[in-house]
Amino acid sequence: GLSVPIKIKEHLDDYVIGQVEAKKVLAVALYNHYKRIDKPVVKNVEIEKSNIMLIGPTGSGKTLLAKSLARIMDVPFAVADATALTEAGYVGEDVESILSRLLAAADYDLEKAKRGIVYIDEIDKIANKSESSTSGRDVSGEGVQQGLLKILEGAEVYVPVKGSRKNSSAETILFDTTHVLFICGGAFVGLREDDSVKKSKKAPKMGFLKKEDAAAERKAIEAKELISFGLIPEFIGRIPVIAELNKLSKEDLIRVLKEPKNAIIKQYEILFELDGVELEFTDEALEKIAEIAVEKDVGARGLRGIIENIMLPLQYIIPSENNLEKCRITKEYIDKESDVELKYNENSTEEPTKEIVFKKMAN
Repeated sequence: GLSVPIKIKEHLDDYVIGQVEAKKVLAVALYNHYKRIDKPVVKNVEIEKSNIMLIGPTGSGKTLLAKSLARIMDVPFAVADATALTEAGYVGEDVESILSRLLAAADYDLEKAKRGIVYIDEIDKIANKSESSTSGRDVSGEGVQQGLLKILEGAEVYVPVKGSRKNSSAETILFDTTHVLFICGGAFVGLREDDSVKKSKKAPKMGFLKKEDAAAERKAIEAKELISFGLIPEFIGRIPVIAELNKLSKEDLIRVLKEPKNAIIKQYEILFELDGVELEFTDEALEKIAEIAVEKDVGARGLRGIIENIMLPLQYIIPSENNLEKCRITKEYIDKESDVELKYNENSTEEPTKEIVFKKMAN
């Protein structure tokens, strides 16, 4: 059945932390999209497709949101990277290859694939900044945007069935993209840089800002800003919905570690449980991990790498430790100031080998 927007947002909350506004925008767009698939024309009014643009810094959840939407609707999902796409004739993938992936994700069931969701990342990298550059041919940029136009809007495209093999004998299939939902994402670094400069030059306001005013200070990103960034008007015209994501704060990142359905911490707890060991992270340890991520400015995607680093020595040793009951990860362990806290079974004759872990870490 078709979930209502409020329900769609609740589902997204299970997987993605924060980003309330972006989730609402996505929920409504998705709801309308699937209503449109059911009834493309009502009373002679054609309902147009609402492709979506997600704008937000790296690691803020753009891909995850798109992926979670597909999961909720139980439709095939494919991710493409705009920087890997090129105009016909250059080396690289052509636009049709995106649809090949969607087809593969649908197990080559064309009808299923036609209702899928495609996420195209790094869309800001194909912006044509030609006003400043004086290069001759534009290898990426505008040509790719032109190539994407037809599939964004809805067109019948010949798609190679098994991947993007360039030989002519490859079997092709006619793929109608009218009902495919396209979500484009990008960080658009520098889109608003001059804003802060302008603000600092403005005369300071007297009196108090009402809360609404403070919020209103930051206007929503508009299509014309994306056009001046270097996306062609026709391209922006095919993406009517713009959702913005914020950079994740330290508090957000701590929540990312523990709250989502498949949170990293939960995954590790289960890995250790399979060895019969209870794993616990202290709150200070989680805070420290989030701090490292903020420092490195890697967003949520960097959390996993940071934790892998911390956990490697333990994962190396713990499977061979007998009678180990519990392992506590502390802030001190992460700072390499002390050992990890291990608790052994009471009647164990084994000597605890605490110091192994720390020595191995030092190496």
